[in-house]
Amino acid sequence: MAVTLGLVENNVIHYKNKKEAGHRLAMAALAGVYGRNIESSGPIYDSIKVEGSSIRVKFTHVGGGLVAKGGEPLKMFAIAGADHKFVWADAVIDKDTVVVSSSKVAAPVAVRYAWADNPIGFNLFNKADLPASPFRTDDWNWQEK
Repeated sequence: MAVTLGLVENNVIHYKNKKEAGHRLAMAALAGVYGRNIESSGPIYDSIKVEGSSIRVKFTHVGGGLVAKGGEPLKMFAIAGADHKFVWADAVIDKDTVVVSSSKVAAPVAVRYAWADNPIGFNLFNKADLPASPFRTDDWNWQEK
C-alpha cells in the first residue's frame, strides 16, 4: 500500500501523476518484499499519549525526522474531547512526535489527521519527502452524539 495524498488535482480521483504513485509503490515493494533498507512510507500513526490539555502522537516511518512541508505550521489536525466534537487544532513537531492541542478542548481524548475524502492542505511529511497517512485515533460512529 502507498499513500497517494498530493497526487489528486481538482478533485479528479484519476490523478495524472502516475509516475509518483508508481515510485511510492516501488519503494514499498523494495523494502517489504526485497528487504532493501530504504524508507518506504511516510509517517504512519502508531499511538497517542494524553498530556494534560494536549495529545502527543507517535509515528512509525519517520524517515529521518518529521517535517511540515513548505515550512508552514502543520495543518489538517483536529482534536476532540469526550463530547466527540472535533475542532481544528494547533499541531507542532517535537522530535519524532506531533503535539496537538486546541484552546477549545480542555481535556482531549482523540485526534484526526487529514480525515476527509480529499484533504486539502495536509503537510506532514518525513525527511524522505513522503506524506503522512491520514488517521483517526477514535472509533466513534458518526451517528453518535
